[in-house]
Amino acid sequence: MRTVLVIGGTGTIGGAVARHLLAAGWQVTVTGRRPRPVPAGVALVLADHDTLPGGQFDLVVDCACYTAGHARQVLPLMRDAGSAVMISSKAVYADADGNHVNSAEPPHFDGPVTEDQATVPPGDMDYNSAAGYGPNKVAAERLLLDSGAPVTVLRPSKVHGPGAGPAREWWFVKRALDRRPYVLLAAEGRGVDHTSAAANIAALVACVADRPGRRILNAADPDAPDGLTISRVIADLTGHTREEILLPGDDPAGWHPWHRMSPIVLDTSAAEKLGYRPVGDYAATVAETVGWLLRNRPGHDPEGWFDYPAEDARVGGGSRSDP
Repeated sequence: MRTVLVIGGTGTIGGAVARHLLAAGWQVTVTGRRPRPVPAGVALVLADHDTLPGGQFDLVVDCACYTAGHARQVLPLMRDAGSAVMISSKAVYADADGNHVNSAEPPHFDGPVTEDQATVPPGDMDYNSAAGYGPNKVAAERLLLDSGAPVTVLRPSKVHGPGAGPAREWWFVKRALDRRPYVLLAAEGRGVDHTSAAANIAALVACVADRPGRRILNAADPDAPDGLTISRVIADLTGHTREEILLPGDDPAGWHPWHRMSPIVLDTSAAEKLGYRPVGDYAATVAETVGWLLRNRPGHDPEGWFDYPAEDARVGGGSRSDP
């Protein structure tokens, strides 16, 4: 039986990886900083990068590697493993002007983003910040890839799956539960920010486990739905009948978590050439997230997400636009 250590294995991506590999017959150990439920048959070790467990594993997957310091701490385990994976982010990509997804000016890419796209420079500032997240990920990527260890770096986009906090799908699910009579969408709902199902990321991890090597792969769903498509998928899953009010341009009244006037789509052809096959498209995979949200409603809502009085005032003020 092959063995895997999933660092950060109680989170959205780590949990999906653990479940996928467990079902495939792996012996799965996950780490987490706090006690959390794990699937039967999965061993949980309370640890962080300062207290990683010893031992040798056939596969090491780090879902919580945010800095070069974290990379140094996990590197001995990855060197001893048959294959290793670091979960990075599309936040590392920069356009021709150096703009990235967390910069004040949004990036503008000419088309689907490949793994050869330029990145932000590496850095070691606070990684839990808009300015520091991408640079720290780049520093961690480079340290691991330059080490000679069989590390595959995966760069997902807007991740969805059970356990996400906040789950972006809650933007539409809560409106369905509250039976809002309409939904407002900027740019007529055409904004795109590529989605990445945790279940699809897990399938890519399993593919990489059988094909060890040093590489970077984008990890995204086989389709890239726009905001209007996402709203309709979730409306179907929740039985929500509502009017679509499609606002022109970059209208803040119609902002939603996937709104990007300059679309961001990741090219996943490199993963496909390696043999990766996704579990399903966005509509198929997001059903798990929506079901989880219906059973486990968030304890609090992100600030500014549900300003219903402002929406009502906007619609009542004559700003509606027919689809």
